[in-house]
Amino acid sequence: MEKPLIIVLGAGLGGAIAAFEIKEAVGSKAEVKVISQGDTFHFVPSNPWVAVKWRTRDAIEVQLPPVMAKKGIGFTPVGAKRVHPADNRIELNDGTSLTYDYLVIATGPDLAFDEVPGLGPNGGFTQSICHVDHAQITATAFDALVANPGPIVVGAVQGASCFGPAYEFAMILDTELRRRKVRDRVPMTFVTPEPYIGHLGLDGVGDTKGMLESEFRDRYIKWITNARIVKAEAGVLDVEEVAEDGTVKASHELPFAFSMLLPAFRGVEAVRGIEGLTNPRGFILVDKNQRNTRFPNVFALGVCVAIPPIGKTAVPVGVPKTGFMIESMVTAIAENLRALIDGNPAKAEATWNAICLADFGDGGVAFIAQPQIPPRNVNWSAEGRWVHLAKIGFEKYFLGKVRRGESAPFYERMALDLMGQKKLKA
Repeated sequence: MEKPLIIVLGAGLGGAIAAFEIKEAVGSKAEVKVISQGDTFHFVPSNPWVAVKWRTRDAIEVQLPPVMAKKGIGFTPVGAKRVHPADNRIELNDGTSLTYDYLVIATGPDLAFDEVPGLGPNGGFTQSICHVDHAQITATAFDALVANPGPIVVGAVQGASCFGPAYEFAMILDTELRRRKVRDRVPMTFVTPEPYIGHLGLDGVGDTKGMLESEFRDRYIKWITNARIVKAEAGVLDVEEVAEDGTVKASHELPFAFSMLLPAFRGVEAVRGIEGLTNPRGFILVDKNQRNTRFPNVFALGVCVAIPPIGKTAVPVGVPKTGFMIESMVTAIAENLRALIDGNPAKAEATWNAICLADFGDGGVAFIAQPQIPPRNVNWSAEGRWVHLAKIGFEKYFLGKVRRGESAPFYERMALDLMGQKKLKA
């Protein structure tokens, strides 16, 4: 009897780990194959460091084919053109197709730079740290800023859902500019659709509002909240500050010599517009078992999953999908696939907790939300130089884990360490 085929679509932070954990869960009872856009894994949390040349691209890359082969996982780097869930088929970019018994979608997002005129590094006027390619372009632009100092604007646009890297990058820029002795010639403004600093798409975690506002004051970083980016032009950002009733409270023309703005996310083109599979933004609809109800042999995890925003805000603000949440989605899917292949019902549920290490170069902020969506059982945040050191350790651990093809969960253990080991704060 032919073994069922499980296809994992995507090989990023969630997809790569999902392939390892699913293969470990199903063993020889099923085949596992990964479809990736390219053959390289990049550790996305390190992109802010690449953008100021604290890391090289090579240092955060892993070549996936030999790792997958060692684990008995099939791999194709040609990428998916279109998913056809009614036919259990994926159309690939080279014109061929693959049929599957089970599909796990872990594509990450499509970066919606086109939704704001002039946004983005390719044909636009602003930089990005969402992809290592972008981070390398940003590093070149940053060197040009240091050679000819001027104003900086950093932040995120309306509809964005991943705010941690924007805060990280603002602080990292401040740290590196001081090291290069030009901070005094670089005024900085942070713009965000969040209703307040430290909201993070989560209505805050612990005292993230107080801590991040204090950091901004100490570092002479001004901010504009409830910000809607109208357009970016060469050297000028057009921003509307929106009141609670949706009216424009103030308009700002912010000059910049360098700007990094995180875009809104949407589902990738391969899945967008498939009725019953995605919401209007192209994110995958899943139930409590990470399973699509229209196509029950399709699972999804990570940034591509649809999660409604937390409450109403004057400017659209999305909900982040952090590593802790993604890891728990991976484990739930692996357990459910093993159960289904054994002829049992899929019952495992992800915990949807959040943990974040936001590195500032010379310090940082950590927060834990259990569950991510309030009200919470744990609502914890802390700051200190130890966060920077913890982020370095986490980078080394996670890259090593991918290079070895290991699936062992890590975030929950790290959360317990962060809350319980006081020595980390010393």
